Amino acid sequence: MNEEQHERMSRGQGFIAALDQSGGSTPGALERYGIEQTAWHTDDEMFDLVHQMRTRIMTSPRFTSQHILAAILFERTMEGAVEGIPTAQFLWERKGIVPILKVDKGLAPAAQGVRVMKPIPDLDRLLDRAVSNGIFGTKMRSVILEHDEDGIGAIVDQQFEIGHRILAKGLVPILEPEADITAKDREASEQQLHEEIKAHLDSLGDGQQVMLKLSIPVRDDLYADLIKDPRVLRVVALSGGFSRDEACERLAHNHGLIASFSRALTEGLTVDQSEEEFDAQLGSSIEQIAAASAS
Repeated sequence: MNEEQHERMSRGQGFIAALDQSGGSTPGALERYGIEQTAWHTDDEMFDLVHQMRTRIMTSPRFTSQHILAAILFERTMEGAVEGIPTAQFLWERKGIVPILKVDKGLAPAAQGVRVMKPIPDLDRLLDRAVSNGIFGTKMRSVILEHDEDGIGAIVDQQFEIGHRILAKGLVPILEPEADITAKDREASEQQLHEEIKAHLDSLGDGQQVMLKLSIPVRDDLYADLIKDPRVLRVVALSGGFSRDEACERLAHNHGLIASFSRALTEGLTVDQSEEEFDAQLGSSIEQIAAASAS
C-alpha cells in the first residue's frame, strides 16, 4: 500500500470524483454531456467518446488536489492513457490525486428488495492489474430498493465477502450498498444497513480498513459512528440522483461525510463549451461540492 496515498485518503480535505461510468450508464452520461447516441456505432466508439470527456475533466486546470482527494476509474479508463501517460500514473504523479478502480460488473435482477452484484469473473486477475497500475483501492456497487431484512443482509454479506478478497491484495475496498433515494421506506433500510455494517466490521483483521460509499441518509449524521470507527478509512456519499444543489445541501448536514459524486459533478458540462466555459463550470461545481464536504 502506498502510505502517502493512505495518509491523503485518511486525513485529506476534499472529495472523491467518480469518473467510473460503465457500459450501462455511459450512454446517459454522454447524452447529458451533449453527445447523442447517433454519434457512435460500436461500444469501442462509445468508450472512446467517454474517455475524451473524462480526459477533458482530468486535464482541466480546475481538477486539482486542492479539492479532489481521489478519482474512481472504469477498468478501460485505468488501462488507457491521459496525455500519453497511464491514467492512474497521470492522476497521482501529475495531479496528486489518488486512483481508485471500479471492479463490479453490474447488478443482478431484483430479488428480496435488493439488487446484489453480478458475479465478477477473473476478479483476482483484475486486482493484480490494478496493483500493477498503481491503484490504491477499489469500488463496487449494489442497490437496496426497499426494506427487506434478508435482502439487506445479503447485500452486506456480499460486499464484505468480496471486500476481504480485495484487502488480501493490499488494496482498500470501497463498499457501496446504495439505498435507492426514491424508496418510501429508505430510512428503515438505512437503519438496518447501518447495523449490518457495524456487525460486519468485526470480521476485519488487525490493521485492515475499508471505505464506505453510502446514500446521503434520511436522518442526519446516521453514520457518524462509522466515520469515527478506526476500521473505516473514510465514509463518502453518492449523489444518488439528487441535483448537485440538493445533494450538496443534504451532504452539508452530515458532519465528516464527504462526497463521491458522479452525475452531480459533471452536471452542466457540455461538449460544445469553450475551454474557458468548461473549466469555469467544472471549477464552480468542484468548489461547491468541496464546501459541502467540509462540514
